[in-house]
Amino acid sequence: MKISFVQIQNFRKLKNCKINFGDQNTLFVGPNNSGKTSAMEALVKMFNKSGINFNDITVSNHKAINEIGRMIIEKQSNPDEIELKWDHLLPAIDIWIEVLNNEMQYVANLIPNLDWDGGLIGVRLLLQPDKSEKMYSDYIEKYSKARELENKASETGKNIKIWPINFCDYMKSKMNEIFKIKLYILDALKIDNEKDIPQEIDYEMETVFDSLQNIIKVDVIEAQRGFHDPDTNFKEIASRSLSAQLRNYYNNHLDPEKSPTEEDLNILQAMEKAKDAFDENLAEKFKDALDEVENMGYPGINNPKIIIESKIDAMEALKHESAIQYEVPHDNTIKEIYHLPEQYNGLGYQNLISMIFKLITFRDEWIKPSMRNKEDKIEPIHLVLIEEPEAHLHMQVQQVFIKEAYKVLTESEFLKDNTNFTTQLVITTHSSHIVKEIDFCDLRYFKRLPADKEHQIPTTIVIDLSKVFSTNNEEDPENQTRRFASRYLKTTHCDIFFADAIILVEGVAENMLLPHFIHSKYPKLNQMYISILEINGRHSHRLKKLIETIGIDTLIVTDLDTASSEGKHAAVEPKRNENQITTNYSITNWIMHEKQIDFLLDKDNESKVILADNEFNSSIRIAYQIPIEINYNDEKKEALTSTFEDSIIYSNLELFKNIDDKELYLNKISNIIKSATGFEDMHFKIYEEIRKTSFKKAEFALDLIYLIDPEKIVVPNYIDDGLNWLESQLSSKGLLEEGA
Repeated sequence: MKISFVQIQNFRKLKNCKINFGDQNTLFVGPNNSGKTSAMEALVKMFNKSGINFNDITVSNHKAINEIGRMIIEKQSNPDEIELKWDHLLPAIDIWIEVLNNEMQYVANLIPNLDWDGGLIGVRLLLQPDKSEKMYSDYIEKYSKARELENKASETGKNIKIWPINFCDYMKSKMNEIFKIKLYILDALKIDNEKDIPQEIDYEMETVFDSLQNIIKVDVIEAQRGFHDPDTNFKEIASRSLSAQLRNYYNNHLDPEKSPTEEDLNILQAMEKAKDAFDENLAEKFKDALDEVENMGYPGINNPKIIIESKIDAMEALKHESAIQYEVPHDNTIKEIYHLPEQYNGLGYQNLISMIFKLITFRDEWIKPSMRNKEDKIEPIHLVLIEEPEAHLHMQVQQVFIKEAYKVLTESEFLKDNTNFTTQLVITTHSSHIVKEIDFCDLRYFKRLPADKEHQIPTTIVIDLSKVFSTNNEEDPENQTRRFASRYLKTTHCDIFFADAIILVEGVAENMLLPHFIHSKYPKLNQMYISILEINGRHSHRLKKLIETIGIDTLIVTDLDTASSEGKHAAVEPKRNENQITTNYSITNWIMHEKQIDFLLDKDNESKVILADNEFNSSIRIAYQIPIEINYNDEKKEALTSTFEDSIIYSNLELFKNIDDKELYLNKISNIIKSATGFEDMHFKIYEEIRKTSFKKAEFALDLIYLIDPEKIVVPNYIDDGLNWLESQLSSKGLLEEGA
């Protein structure tokens, strides 16, 4: 048995989001403010039946809620008609569970009808008004009194607003009193797989909440945001130490004095012997002092004898600061072993060990009868939710944690022998280090959608990336491309899943210098989270499927790569009217579908943009070298370039000309410019130098960064056009104003 998917409705910006769950891990990824944390909090709050507040309701629904309030005041509809309107306005979660034929005993209370014979079982957790008529009459009374007081105030010249101004204002103060979460059984035959529209519920199918809690056990590790979080107090922070967790674990589950088993008899006997020996020693030590007290006739009329009796408490042994220690690494030749208290270990490793122990506790409290607080049967599904583990784990230990987390949760002979019991781990993250350790098929990408006519505020949809990275079907011709995308991202970095936009660059020089350009010359773009990926033009198109699926605006900065149209298409110096072609695959087969250099040089900017094949209105633009007009010996000349390096040179000719440092690689370029007999001679020699196999692109870029302030470098025109387009594209979607 496992959770197949959930559908969250009307919770913050999650107006209607379907999230498919992985068999083991499910990772929520996406840009900042895309709804990942909202999804996690929706699951926690709805499962716990508590904590829902007015601000959790999708903002675009407030207008309709106030309309209900108006209808109540004007009594335009009866309560039954109004009741139906709430279902499409308040937070809800549909939970769909895959049930095997031998697991039906767990879901007996959730079977929708007699025709159901296995497969999906669905329930809806729905926030609804409780005691509606009482709520409506209370609102009418308070609203009427408020308006009456406002009218009296206005007669004295006072203009004030008195609660409740409208029904939303009323709900803010009364939320926990007037609404509660109810559970309804859904019908799998009514699932709309094409449009993902939630089905209408049958109010007669309400069931008790225990029906769900007996199936799913939920455990949560929330983000530890530290001292800047107003909800965090010092007591909470202290309780996160491993010592505190071990004491709690021992006190609740292991203390042999509370509920001893046969295995505890030996330790109880040892504790009793230690107690007797300690009491005997204390009696001997205090004998003279106590005899002296007794001889004084104290403490009472009958002169009772004073006896010292100790109590050995294992909990007390775990309370001192050195209860948990770490062995200091040492040379094997040294016999002495040194220890330090846990607070002297690195914070990242303290937190790692602490979180791993929490997972062990979650697992044991789920499957070990002796550690459960209730006698009920074990729930068949264990759902563990972890919010942003990177908030308290250093980069290196993030990767350790994510590789070990699921293994720890399932490290049990019981779970290995009883495969009907399932653990599912759900994590929200902003960490590319965590993402790269997970199978990309387990990623769920939260895509921000701008406000539109249908939704007056930005909303979110969730994209299942298993459809992009799955390679199970060997006959699928896209398999090789999918494997490449997965391997490439794992060997570079995975911040593409958190970016506001992507820039694909051709080589190492662009990768080094583009961030400087953006930082110094494009301040609005610099506000955004831009992922720059270095990938050769022959392979960049292999990311097409991923880019289009997540609907992210993308700029491709690539090289024109001029070549002869004859024979083996050997590289040639770029010239007009020579029937030259480009060999760049991204230009010829992905974006422009054009080979001829003469046509490509004069293409306008609009023709370099394509609309991605998706529903998100995202675009992909290519930027390749275009003619650069320069002043050469007081004459206007057209420099044709085919790489990033020669474009930088011609865009900054005077800077390169004045370089005079023999130790720098750039000095070669400077010498060519100074010694050239004319423009054509310079143009050819620069091309020849850059085309040499010995040309060092990385050293070229490093010399520029070392020698020249990036703010003084003129950005090549084709890159400038591309970055301006990207800035405009993000502005049109409101991202630059909204921020990351």
